[in-house]
Amino acid sequence: MHWQGVRMTLLLRRAFFYLVTAFVALSLNFLLPRMIPGDPVSRMLQRFQGHLDPHAVFALRALYGQTNEGLWSQYLDYWSRLLHGDFGVSFSNYPTKVTTIIGQGLPWTLGLIGACTILSFVIGTALGTVAGWKRGGWVDGLIPVTTFLTSVPYFWFGLIAVYLFAVELRWFPLAGGYTPGIEQGFNFAFIDNVLEHAMLPALTIVVSSVGYWLLGMRNMMVTTLAEDYVLLAKAKGLSRRRVMNTYAGRNAVLPSLAGFALSMGFIVGGSIITEVVFNYPGIGYTLFQAIGGQDYPLMQGIFFIITVAVLGANLVADLVYVLLDPRTRRAA
Repeated sequence: MHWQGVRMTLLLRRAFFYLVTAFVALSLNFLLPRMIPGDPVSRMLQRFQGHLDPHAVFALRALYGQTNEGLWSQYLDYWSRLLHGDFGVSFSNYPTKVTTIIGQGLPWTLGLIGACTILSFVIGTALGTVAGWKRGGWVDGLIPVTTFLTSVPYFWFGLIAVYLFAVELRWFPLAGGYTPGIEQGFNFAFIDNVLEHAMLPALTIVVSSVGYWLLGMRNMMVTTLAEDYVLLAKAKGLSRRRVMNTYAGRNAVLPSLAGFALSMGFIVGGSIITEVVFNYPGIGYTLFQAIGGQDYPLMQGIFFIITVAVLGANLVADLVYVLLDPRTRRAA
């Protein structure tokens, strides 16, 4: 009963915190695009050098949903649409709905960035566990190399990979998510083509991020191995594998799990550089184009997805800590 009361208190406290955070973040989502100087209609009018009939100007602004309502009225309308799942119509892709554009780009981002994030976490955590258990071994020798690759700016690393493996060696396609003109669908030819285009960006993501997980897990393993319960497990004569995985590894992985949950939340926002470098048709590249075209509805829709993903990942990280670390329950 006591544990149930503690769990309910934690859930209510975190739920309130995340609701307030979501409200503030989504309010900023409304304000920030409107702080950018200019708008798409003004850009269009510049081509006519002011020689456009005022009625035509009014029609254009009405077409793009730019009314003369005050900021407060627009804010209330924004929340009303948001609660109904209506992000409006894209300015730069008129008359396509924002939800349609997001639905087209999101699977590409989740498929590439999501899979690579999981893969780099699994590889880095496994190698970090071995490196911490067998200090001075061959895995320890990988740490300087992986740390260097992690510290290199990703856009620079991606451009070098494109130049070497796509331009010079021609091992991989140069850019894009698939070859233009190929028949799209759930068939072997299209899937094989998509995987071929995803291989180079996937390799650069994994290689550049695995060092972060490796170093963090290795350091936590070194610290955990000095704990009394690990020494006691060794003294009992338990197998090395059981001590490493069950006693040391399970506790050492807690910070990495929290970091992994947060990185999953940043998949959408963190995909911008990757998709711009490789011209990949995901949600990050869509956001980049929306910012360039001052497409307010599309920007707000993508920022909404990012906000929900990050807050959801934070909530998952908190719950994982509560479930795996009894000390957080006692602290509550």
